[in-house]
Amino acid sequence: MSYYDYEISRKLAAEWSFYWLLMAAMRAADSINAELLRGAFPKVWDELQDRYNAPGGRLTGEG
Repeated sequence: MSYYDYEISRKLAAEWSFYWLLMAAMRAADSINAELLRGAFPKVWDELQDRYNAPGGRLTGEG
């Protein structure tokens, strides 16, 4: 990790929710890190997959 990465992480943490960041990390992760994230946060992974496969990312019952 570089100083730049650290500084960006500080800014993101102040402005974004944990779940936004977690889902973004899951999307960008390589296969090894995706597996680790999936194991640590299985419900978030499942929701990300459900939304990925839903039209417009909206789940049943969402406007």
